[in-house]
Amino acid sequence: MAPKKKTELKVSINCSKCKSEVLKAVAKLSDVDQVTVDSEKGIVTVVGEVDPVYVTNQIRKSGKFAEIISVGPPKKPDPSPSNKQPNLPPCCPQCQVVTMRYEPSYDSFCSIL
Repeated sequence: MAPKKKTELKVSINCSKCKSEVLKAVAKLSDVDQVTVDSEKGIVTVVGEVDPVYVTNQIRKSGKFAEIISVGPPKKPDPSPSNKQPNLPPCCPQCQVVTMRYEPSYDSFCSIL
């Protein structure tokens, strides 16, 4: 059994969708105990027995750039954390949102020959 590690990664997080994609990507990994995202600084912190390289690869598979900042033992949590996160826009240009529109056409008929 590997010891628990605290891994900090630098990730570009520009909107709420970016943040949720990163959280989903890291949550898929086994042996992850805690994931926190500081969207203001662009830092993702992962605590658990997971290999930092696996975390980086999983984030990169989601389409985000990830760079390992530090790896070390987890610290005891502070008794009074201030988790005031800034409001992020719902989406950004880097998320590549594709909208589709469907308009049924009643003028022509489809026939299979």
